Amino acid sequence: MPLYEYYCESCDGIFEALRPMREASDPVPCPVCDRDGRRIMPTSFAAFTFREGYARRLPDKGTYWHLGKEVKSRIRGPARPFEHPEINKPKPPPRKSKGDREVEREKQHLRGKEMQKMRASGVRPSKARLPKSLK
Repeated sequence: MPLYEYYCESCDGIFEALRPMREASDPVPCPVCDRDGRRIMPTSFAAFTFREGYARRLPDKGTYWHLGKEVKSRIRGPARPFEHPEINKPKPPPRKSKGDREVEREKQHLRGKEMQKMRASGVRPSKARLPKSLK
């Protein structure tokens, strides 16, 4: 049953009553002076609906709230406490500098030369035989 607000003119009071919808416009006795009060429009209004088991404010834009911030989806799967994948995006891996890339190319080149020498001498190359600096 809905909750309606009523106004009593004799005692100048506003009170609420749970009534069936078909009896909403009928007068209700005032709890203070026992005279009939007439129905008024609510002084405060809050509407909620339930979607996916959570209470939602109306109008519903189809978004969710996480720690006071609006997000497009709920957390699914494992996540850190108090973090949302849309808000706390993972940092991209750091890019290698030009010097680091040059060092990697030089290491690859030296590995290739070492492998050629091993093949030419008849030794079977394996990662365990390569020097630690060339791995």
